Amino acid sequence: MIRNIATFFLLLLANALAAQTTILGSIQSGGLTRDYRLYRPAAYTGNTPVPLIINMHGYTSNNLEQEFYGDFRTIADTANFLVVHPNGTLDNQGNRFWNTFGTGSTVDDVAFISDLIDALQATYNIDPQRIYSTGMSNGGFMSYTLACELNDRIAAIASVTGSMIASNLAACNPQRPVPVMEIHGTADNTVPYNGSILSGFVAIPTLVDAWVGFNNCDPTPVLTNVPNTNTGDGCTAERYLYLNGDAGSTVEHYKIIGGGHTWPGTAFVIGVTNQDFRASQEIWRFFSQYRLDELIDVDAPTAAADWTAFPNPAGDYLLLQSGSQQAAQRIQVWDAAGRLVQTLLPTHTGQIRIETAHWAEGMYFLSIEQQGKTERLKVLKMGK
Repeated sequence: MIRNIATFFLLLLANALAAQTTILGSIQSGGLTRDYRLYRPAAYTGNTPVPLIINMHGYTSNNLEQEFYGDFRTIADTANFLVVHPNGTLDNQGNRFWNTFGTGSTVDDVAFISDLIDALQATYNIDPQRIYSTGMSNGGFMSYTLACELNDRIAAIASVTGSMIASNLAACNPQRPVPVMEIHGTADNTVPYNGSILSGFVAIPTLVDAWVGFNNCDPTPVLTNVPNTNTGDGCTAERYLYLNGDAGSTVEHYKIIGGGHTWPGTAFVIGVTNQDFRASQEIWRFFSQYRLDELIDVDAPTAAADWTAFPNPAGDYLLLQSGSQQAAQRIQVWDAAGRLVQTLLPTHTGQIRIETAHWAEGMYFLSIEQQGKTERLKVLKMGK
């Protein structure tokens, strides 16, 4: 996340003014001391359970900056929820990060977030059905990781300028529908809207389609133009809403036309920042619709126990292999929009090669029919 000295001093001043409701804490997780900032609104009494939002900073940033840059405090004051701002660890360059980029780090940030939830629940009256995750950039990536790996505790997630690494998306197998909101600018030069082959960042349309598929939402969104109330911010916004997912789940995407690597509605304008809506306000509106217990008890796709697909992400071809050498009677390939792309009727039990060069970039679902059962696999197709 881009920073400058003037912003830093403003943050320090604001922190001094709000210190009476911000609690500094630390826990032990994975053999490391991990620290956090907890915002407790004046309305909190401890008598009734309240929601918790986990709000994570971007790469090179920290929890203090995120508390003020992606600010939920005034919303928490009226809606009465807690906001925790954890710190990532330091990489070899001394920058704080969340371990979502596949760089070989051994830091287990999923375990840390789970441990942090445990620690906060031991002290505060937190509703376990209403725990949510959001974040800026690398914090958005981490929120998607939690949606994949901690969806038994995180009810819904929202990412601002974040995405997923292609290998992480290919491996993601949420055991229930996870409501997702993605807010992203088309002129984001840090996490490009159309993805990056070099870094492995998934294109935002591909990412959105994948989660529409995970949640089994309607593939055609409801499109709304966000009123251009601030004509001087250099950008406009569109809202794409994918409805009717399993258990009432949805996927929302705010596409900021011309927007940069920034948090819409923030008071700290660095780069092209949309001011037609407040990201924090929209994220809370989105989160407030969902409870974990209303999303957990539904049928969700399960991982195939026998078949594997490689390479995944795929390029020009895909190889399917059955560990038990059972024959496949029929293989059907569906795209994220629910359209049948291809049907194969294999005539042998060895490796099955599927040519994928003609597939469009995105997420695909393979239905492998055998004697008495059907298995499903997810495959991500990446461009060249």
